[in-house]
Amino acid sequence: MNTTTEEDDNNRYIELQLMSLDFARDGETYTLKNMIEAGISVDLADEKGNTLLMLASYNGNIECTKMLLSHDAQVNKRNDRGQTPLGGVAFKGYLELVILLIEHGAEVNADNGGGRTPLMFSAMFGHKNIVEYLVYKGADIQSQTFFGMSALQMAKITGGIRVLFGKSNNKVQ
Repeated sequence: MNTTTEEDDNNRYIELQLMSLDFARDGETYTLKNMIEAGISVDLADEKGNTLLMLASYNGNIECTKMLLSHDAQVNKRNDRGQTPLGGVAFKGYLELVILLIEHGAEVNADNGGGRTPLMFSAMFGHKNIVEYLVYKGADIQSQTFFGMSALQMAKITGGIRVLFGKSNNKVQ
């Protein structure tokens, strides 16, 4: 095999990997499934460490996320910033994906960088249904970030407390 052929093969494989990452982002489940079954790693990650599972779930692609989990994608694999798929979907507010990831072993109290947990992300952005579910599943409401704040304190600061507890005014006790 000559060098040009090897380089061409490597370039094609890189192109397939990039396509796979786009398919995860876009929810192209069928095509991505075929690529994984043909040999693309289910835990393939982009240059920032975002895996196929992270990209699919963060973009709200439920069927694609289910397919990746059925092919044993690492549910707690972190990107280069220490973020998990669960942290991403808690931030975005996707309850169905939060439930799915936890059912597949996602760490409820995973540090997503700086001591921030999925509970803190959901509290900060007022995703009450996710907060309730994470607490039900054992999320530590008193755990603190490196700033020394709990999820409840973060919600107070960001205004998320009004959504979490039905407050309509700006006063927080």
